[in-house]
Amino acid sequence: MMMKRKSPTLQQKKSRLGILFVTPWFLGFVFLFSIPLYKSFLYSLNTLTLGKGGFDTKYEGFLFYKQLFMSHPTFNRTLIEAISDILINVPSITIFSLFVATLINQKFRGRIFARAVFFLPVLLAAPVLSLENSSEMASIASTITGSSSEDGGFAFTSFELQRMLVEAGVGNGIISYITGSVDRIYEIISSSGVQILIFLAALQSISPSLYEAAKIEGTTGYEAFWKITFPMLSPILLTNIVYTVIDSYSTNALSQMITDTAFQTLNFSLSAAMAWVYFLIVSVILLVTMTLVSRKVFYYD
Repeated sequence: MMMKRKSPTLQQKKSRLGILFVTPWFLGFVFLFSIPLYKSFLYSLNTLTLGKGGFDTKYEGFLFYKQLFMSHPTFNRTLIEAISDILINVPSITIFSLFVATLINQKFRGRIFARAVFFLPVLLAAPVLSLENSSEMASIASTITGSSSEDGGFAFTSFELQRMLVEAGVGNGIISYITGSVDRIYEIISSSGVQILIFLAALQSISPSLYEAAKIEGTTGYEAFWKITFPMLSPILLTNIVYTVIDSYSTNALSQMITDTAFQTLNFSLSAAMAWVYFLIVSVILLVTMTLVSRKVFYYD
């Protein structure tokens, strides 16, 4: 007598879907990225010289890593600036994207045009238009606003805002962060297009019945945002934070230095050492961020 096969539980079905979802990434990592990753670490420990059959290697240990921190003229400063940019830009871009997505999700005339305008910086930042460099964006902003690049490049300055915050009794650390974000407003806008789209899609997936029930109970718009919208967006918030960290990781002066060291000065070993140091630091930032944010994420079943 054949035994009836037990049907999988809902949890087992979800687990299988999760495995199916990550399988393309896993196969791509194994067959496309694992070998270059191993090679780059190998190069960072060896001196490469051109030989008959390709590159010959001579083991140097952590010599190139020591050179980076002990004798390289600009690496330490560029690394600190890159990490500072990530730590400052990620909260600014995430908050700005959420704010704009919430605004353009409202019903008003010209909503489609407004959405296109906020996604326009993504097209302007595309490599095909060669506007990915923030200095070029600053030049365009200077042309539009009529201000010169020597005085900061923007007509909008944070001086008045700083004065208002000081008079309001806000702490110096918060003032520095807010005014720094205002000074970087063009960079923040140009980096927020994808995040706005992701937030917008998440906002439209929230069931209207939740807001209708809250309205019947007398909930205000402010309460509805913090009690319904924000918790429902929290998984997407984590996704956007991770995306923004990775996006910031690949477009800054340090990334350019790594590329120039490899393909202009042809020092592949030093370039690989730079890349690994940067990769490890950003990995730690991602790990800490995901650990902290994931504790507050709400999943609605």
